[in-house]
Amino acid sequence: MTSTWRHLPAAARPIAAATDAAVAAARIDDGEAFGKAVDDLAALDPVQVGLILGTAVRLLLEDLHPDGLDGDDVREALEHCVRWAAPWQDDIDPRVVLILLAGALGVLEDDGEPQPKPEAVAANAALLLTDLLGPRSAPDYLTAALQEIERSQLND
Repeated sequence: MTSTWRHLPAAARPIAAATDAAVAAARIDDGEAFGKAVDDLAALDPVQVGLILGTAVRLLLEDLHPDGLDGDDVREALEHCVRWAAPWQDDIDPRVVLILLAGALGVLEDDGEPQPKPEAVAANAALLLTDLLGPRSAPDYLTAALQEIERSQLND
């Protein structure tokens, strides 16, 4: 863990570090480093991982679509992510990416289907986050996500 994450709450540091490592590996198509970072991420509390990464994805979507997001935008995000990741990550799962997008936007309905395993969530969330980030800074969005979570918890 680098000192970059010292400003974060202790419980969030390993999530941020593993996510940042996964994004860095995905950006250079390093499957081995990506796999290790995803394993680290999947070993952490899935509720906390989902909350932090889901919030980061939502913030990115809001920044990418300041005039609002519609179904076509969500479909485009899904398709772009899968097309980008598929050539080097054959484990990309469009269904999981869709679940992640819907969850991040707060529109996920429980349809009785089994939830994806933590490993699938970690891998697909890291790929989705990387694709949405483009050249933007992962630490900036992870920090913003944690600030948003803190703000919402203080207001509840």
